Amino acid sequence: MKKLNVLIGCESSGTVREAFRKLGHNAWSSDFLPADDGSEFHYQGNVLDVIKEQEWDIGIFHPPCTYLCSSGLHWNSRVQGRQDKTEQALLFVQILMDLDIPHICIENPIGCISTRIRKYDQKIQPYEFGDDASKSTCLWLKNLPLLKPTEYVEPRIVNGKKRWSNQTDSGQNRLGPSETRWKERSKTYQGIADAMAWQYSEYVLKGE
Repeated sequence: MKKLNVLIGCESSGTVREAFRKLGHNAWSSDFLPADDGSEFHYQGNVLDVIKEQEWDIGIFHPPCTYLCSSGLHWNSRVQGRQDKTEQALLFVQILMDLDIPHICIENPIGCISTRIRKYDQKIQPYEFGDDASKSTCLWLKNLPLLKPTEYVEPRIVNGKKRWSNQTDSGQNRLGPSETRWKERSKTYQGIADAMAWQYSEYVLKGE
């Protein structure tokens, strides 16, 4: 099987990178933070600086969502300078979308990318891919297929409403306030990472 060159941008956890590497592909991650697993297959720095290192077959990017997601946009009118950061974040997303990489996936929560740039191509949930968790995740795709769910995880029912293990009975996320909360919440669930690796690489290889 041909090895694909895969770049996972804005990822320090290595979850998606390792899902591709387990299939034998030349996958690298890039982030301003060091790799959580200490992997040598990680560029620490600006992902835009490593695009030119080689020709990439697939680019999967997780741009920081702090100034993009719907849950935080209400602060833009209350905190001076925050709107400017949203504009900078949107510019970064547009740059990623326009990269000269034949197959691209950009992942982010529901937010202003859909209203300011273009609507997402797919919205997925971890519980559709074998993880007992709820987290609406949007995908913007370029020459990649919609992900096919792999395993549905049944929720518990609380007062007639569906709840998964990462949620309280009222539907809030169980993670309490902490300095690392944003990082824990942004990590890609394993089932989604595995589905991306299998389905995206299979699609690209079949097209070559």
